[in-house]
Amino acid sequence: MKDFIRFLRRFARPYIGTLSLSIFFNLLNGVMTVFSFAFIIPILQVIFGLERGHYTFKPWNSPDVIDTVTNNFYYFTGHIIESKGEVLALALLGLIFIAMTLAKVMTGYFSEYFTIPMRNGVVRDIRDTMYAKILSLPIGYFSGERKGDIMARMSGDVTEVEGSVMSSLHALFRYPTLIIIYLATMIAVSWKLTIFVFVLLPVMGWVMGTVGKKLKAQSLKTMQIGGMILSTIEESLGGLRIIKAFNAENQMDTRFRGETESYVKSANAMLRRQALAHPMSEFLGTIAVIVVLWFGGSLILSGSSSIDAPSFIFYMTIFYSIINPAKDLSKTGYAVSKGMAALARIDKILDAENPIKDPGRPEAIPAEYSGPAIEFDDVSFHYDDDDRTVLDHINLKVPKGNTVAIVGQSGSGKSTLVDLVPRFYDVTGGRVLVKGRDVRDVRVSDLRGLMGNVNQEAILFNDTFRNNIAFGCADATQEEIERAAKIANAHDFIMATPDGYDTMLGDRGCRLSGGERQRISIARSILKNPDILILDEATSALDNESERLVQEALDRLMRDRTTIVIAHRLSTIVNADMICVMKDGRIVEFGTHSELLAINGHYARLHALSN
Repeated sequence: MKDFIRFLRRFARPYIGTLSLSIFFNLLNGVMTVFSFAFIIPILQVIFGLERGHYTFKPWNSPDVIDTVTNNFYYFTGHIIESKGEVLALALLGLIFIAMTLAKVMTGYFSEYFTIPMRNGVVRDIRDTMYAKILSLPIGYFSGERKGDIMARMSGDVTEVEGSVMSSLHALFRYPTLIIIYLATMIAVSWKLTIFVFVLLPVMGWVMGTVGKKLKAQSLKTMQIGGMILSTIEESLGGLRIIKAFNAENQMDTRFRGETESYVKSANAMLRRQALAHPMSEFLGTIAVIVVLWFGGSLILSGSSSIDAPSFIFYMTIFYSIINPAKDLSKTGYAVSKGMAALARIDKILDAENPIKDPGRPEAIPAEYSGPAIEFDDVSFHYDDDDRTVLDHINLKVPKGNTVAIVGQSGSGKSTLVDLVPRFYDVTGGRVLVKGRDVRDVRVSDLRGLMGNVNQEAILFNDTFRNNIAFGCADATQEEIERAAKIANAHDFIMATPDGYDTMLGDRGCRLSGGERQRISIARSILKNPDILILDEATSALDNESERLVQEALDRLMRDRTTIVIAHRLSTIVNADMICVMKDGRIVEFGTHSELLAINGHYARLHALSN
C-alpha cells in the first residue's frame, strides 16, 4: 500500500481535479444504489401489505428525517392507491424506480469518465519521465545494465502498469466508496449486526492480502526473466553475423529456450495464484453471508433486536451487495500487486542517482580566454564498481587552436581521458578545466555546447539526411545544412539518392557505407561549429578511399579549432601540434611526431608496428 500511495503522489497529482470529480460521482453512485435497493421493499409493502390510512402526513421539518421521508412516502403512495388504484400506483412507482436507476447508472458512468484522462495521462507521464531519466543518466550507468532489460522496463513493465494498476484505478476508488456507503447503511439499519460484520470482514481481508503479497514477489521474478529474454533477442539481432560465423545457432537457441522455459514456469505460478482470487473471494463471501444470516436470524427469532423481517431483508440485500465490490476489490488488489512489481522495476531507473549534476551557482564559460583551452590538472580516475586505477595523475594542457593527438595501446586510458572533458564521467581526483573553468562548476549543457564529437562508430538515426545533419541544431536552415554537407564531402552522394536530403537512412544509417556514415557525422559537427572538437578514431574502420575523403573533411573541420584526436593509425596525426603517448593510465611521452621518433621510445615502437 505504501508503494501505491507513493506512486499516486508521484504521478497522480496533476490529475487531482478529475480524480475529485470521479470520487464525487462514486459517492453519488453509492447513494443512488442504496436508494434503488431500499425502494424495492416499500413497493412490495405498499402493493401487498400496506394498511390503508395507517399513515398520516408529517411536516417535512420534523427532526427525524429518515422516519419523516419514509412515513410521507407511504402516506402519498397509500393516497394514490386509494384514489387512482393499485395498477396506476405500481406504474408510477415503476417510473420512479426507472428514474433512480438512470441516475445510478449515469453517476457510475461519470465516475469512470473522469478517471480515464488520469489513467492514460499517468501512463504517458511514466513513459515520458523514464525516457527523460534515461537521457539524463550518465554513460557509466548503462555499462552495468543490459540494454534489453532497460527496453523491457520501458515497454513491457510500463504496459503492465497500464494494464494492472491504471486499469484498476477506477475500481480502487469505486469499490471502497460503495463498501463504505453500504456499511453506513447497515449501521443505520442494525448496529449489532454491523459490529459482527466488522469482526468478520478483516479476517477475509487478511487471507486475501497474504495471497496478494506472494503474487507481487512472483510477478517481479517473472518480469526479470522477461527482461532477460528481451536482452537475448537484442544481443542475437546485433550479433547475428558472429553467431552464424561461429556456428553458434544451437548454443544460442538452447540458451533462449532455457530462458523461455523459466518464464513459462514462473508465469504459470503467477497466473495460477492470480486465478485463485475469484474462487477464494467467492467462497469467503459465501461463508460471510451464511454466518451473518444465521446471526441476524437468531436475533429476530429471539426477539432481542429492534430489526424486523422487512428491514432484515433490506439489510441482507445491502450486505450481499458488499460481496461483489469486495470480490472485485480483491481481484483488483491482486492486479495492483502484480503491477506494483512492474513499478518496482521502473523505479530502479527513476530512482537512479545521477552523479553528473549542474552546480548550484554555475560559472559562465568565457567567450575569450588566453590560457589553455583544455587542461588536465593531476587527474586520476577509476570506475565506481572497480577500484583499479584507469588514469593516474594526468597533467596536460591543450592550447587554443592546437591539435593534440593521444595514442597508445588498447586499454591505456585514451578514450576515458577524453570522456572526462564533456563530463561523460567525473574525475575521482584532480580537475579538468575548459577555458579556465573546472567542468564541474559550469552547466553541463553549456559545457557540451562548446564541443563536437566524431566517433569511430558513426551514430545515425532512422531519419532523413537533413535531420541527422541538423541533429541538435533544430533551427538550421537548408543552406547551412548543405554547406556543412559540402565541407564534409557528403553533398554529392546525398543528392544522388532518390529524395536527396529527405531520404531516410534506415536503422543506424544501414543504407550507407561506413565512409558515408562518417561524413554525415562530420557534417553534423561542422554545422554545430564547436570551439572544441573530439575525434575518437574517426578513420580507423575505413578503407583507403573512404579514409581519404573523410580525412579531407576532418582537415576542414579541424581548421582553427582546438582538437583532441584519438588515433590508431599514426599516419593521420603526423601533423598534430603535440602527440601524447599513454600507457597504463599515464602519459609516458609527449612531443611532436619528429621529436618522439628521435626519442626512440614507446611512440617509435608504435610507429614501426603501424608501418
